[in-house]
Amino acid sequence: QLHLVESGGGLVQAGGSLRLSCTASGTIFRVIAMGWYRQAPGKQRELVATTNSGGGINYGDSAKGRFTIFRDNGLNTVYLQMNSLKPEDTAVYYCNVRGYSTFGVQEDYWGQGTQVTVSS
Repeated sequence: QLHLVESGGGLVQAGGSLRLSCTASGTIFRVIAMGWYRQAPGKQRELVATTNSGGGINYGDSAKGRFTIFRDNGLNTVYLQMNSLKPEDTAVYYCNVRGYSTFGVQEDYWGQGTQVTVSS
């Protein structure tokens, strides 16, 4: 089982920056990818950015050019640096780890979410 704890959300003015962090604790067999998704009120959850164990990175369209994802494997932590924030970035941001459990089953693990609010 894996437990994810997020931090770093808050209120920021448009054009500002925030850095989210997510630390994983517990044990699974193998991590496939770590990343961030977000969900705004009335909308579906969408990809922000993921980074896989091979170093590959994938950004959602809304994040390209403004957000950067990076990992500290020694700390089991993934970060999301968000710059040039816009009001439309307002959402609950969820940390995600995709991996294989100790039973060999592929699973998605989710954090509790952290609110990011960008004022105009």
